[in-house]
Amino acid sequence: MTDIKKRSKKPKWLRAKLPSGPEYGRVRNLVDDNQLHTVCQSAQCPNMGECWSRGTATLMILGNICTRACSFCAVQTGKPTELDLAEPPRVADAVAKMGLKHCVLTSVARDDLPDGGAKVWAATIRAVRHRNPKTAIEVLVPDFKGNFENLEIVLDAKPDIFNHNLETVERLQRPIRKSAHYQRSLDVLSHAKNLGFPIKSGIMLGLGEKENEIRQALKDLASIGLNVLTLGQYLQPSSEYAPIDRWVSPEEFDSWKKEAHELGIEVVESGPLVRSSYHADEQSERYSKSTNSAQLTA
Repeated sequence: MTDIKKRSKKPKWLRAKLPSGPEYGRVRNLVDDNQLHTVCQSAQCPNMGECWSRGTATLMILGNICTRACSFCAVQTGKPTELDLAEPPRVADAVAKMGLKHCVLTSVARDDLPDGGAKVWAATIRAVRHRNPKTAIEVLVPDFKGNFENLEIVLDAKPDIFNHNLETVERLQRPIRKSAHYQRSLDVLSHAKNLGFPIKSGIMLGLGEKENEIRQALKDLASIGLNVLTLGQYLQPSSEYAPIDRWVSPEEFDSWKKEAHELGIEVVESGPLVRSSYHADEQSERYSKSTNSAQLTA
């Protein structure tokens, strides 16, 4: 691994593309006109300019207020005020108007609801598929507190890729994720895998993790048959959130990518600006190609 770079001025490799162009404006208008939320805006994603300029956005369902207060995430936390049952068709309409071949849906955590929002999740997946039958649907879900009955409500709607982020190494789970658990997240991913779904997860680097801890997290994910992995630099939303421990160089990200591949994870997107839905369509395409290739040589 490269030498650890302690926190200082943001390095040159973290320069994100600024919002521009007609596609960016079109996506913003679609989101506003359909009264939708995006994780791009709510989580202050550094890639919003690039992705929206490509005509894509990650739509966030179940409102814009999360019941959890993770110390890495910029999404507003508190007590949600409404459950919008008319949201699924609006999401489906936005996906159709964007012309997406691959869409990523995510949500806030809704621990205030008995089903964690699973029924709205399922309704949204079905609405998107009905309106956009040729669109691949990737879901980035919360852990539903480890309730497999609620998880299976989502899985019964048959998303194409199931994504749930591990976020960080085991030692840092409590200070960073607070209401989540390392093993619970692995169990959620494993349950989806056992039911036949391709599974995806992501880890942020730069929170204070050690090399051996990153390596163990990769081994744990590989052991449950992870298909797609994203590795990116943690960026502190404001001084109220967990501090950045270090800037991780592109060379180190490349090294972890190689190691993850050696562990058997087919598709790895690894780099400073990588996020869960960053180039998700390309990741899906690479996974499909690797799967087809494996079937042909079996």
